[in-house]
Amino acid sequence: MHCLVFPGQGVQRRGMGGELFERYPRETAAATESLGYSVADLCRDDPDDRLADTRYAQPAVFLVNALSWMDLERAGRRYDYFAGHSLGELNALVAAGVIDLMDGLALVRRRAELMAGVTRGAMVAVVGPSPAQVETVLHGAGLNLVHVANRNSDQQVTVAGDRPQLALAVKALRGRGARVLPVSVSGPFHTPLMASAGRAFATVLREYEFRAGHTPVMSSVTGAPFVPDQAVRLLSGQIHRPVEWVRTVRALRAAGVDHFDEVNGTTLTAFISRIAAQPTEELV
Repeated sequence: MHCLVFPGQGVQRRGMGGELFERYPRETAAATESLGYSVADLCRDDPDDRLADTRYAQPAVFLVNALSWMDLERAGRRYDYFAGHSLGELNALVAAGVIDLMDGLALVRRRAELMAGVTRGAMVAVVGPSPAQVETVLHGAGLNLVHVANRNSDQQVTVAGDRPQLALAVKALRGRGARVLPVSVSGPFHTPLMASAGRAFATVLREYEFRAGHTPVMSSVTGAPFVPDQAVRLLSGQIHRPVEWVRTVRALRAAGVDHFDEVNGTTLTAFISRIAAQPTEELV
């Protein structure tokens, strides 16, 4: 069985999308009208380093992901499952027929604005220790405003939270031999510090209809199939709850998926290659 996965914020880069915008002029023009600016120009020129700004990065990634999927669909590719990492889950829902492309883009625009409005924090990537080991270090240091935000692979997580406490977390993690790298986001995404943005997004989501799709989508919040009737809870919770990518990939494998394709890069493919079939025993 085959699954197509969609990445989220972090994969944006100048030149992203290439000729996709020319191949899909109708969708590109509709996106320009909806957003009030050209994603094609944004990706080509990146004026004022806007791709580093959540408000622009998320719609750009979403649109390039979507056009990339349309290219695959046009070529006759079919998938048994879709899944997306954070923002990418909205792409998965569009591909599965749960929501329309322009509704998805409108949701992403509001999501990005709300997330960008929470600036009291930062995020880092932690490479080496397992998610459980990272959590043990954080708890041991008494850092109640720092949380595991993304469980990406068996040996890569992101940690986010209050900036002063995050600096202490970085010191503690490096003391345990971890490699810690900054992540270019504006706030403590996927942590309880984003709860206000999650509540506001829930209000937005209630204005939209989520249909039963034609292809199952695996939720990156629960690691279980996405249920359209629970869309408001799942997609708003995504903002202030961790991205459970490890759980999602294991659930897809348990469902019979043995091949993953990815649009717009290879970030998730690299994570997937570093996720064991079953959790390994570890000393924490």
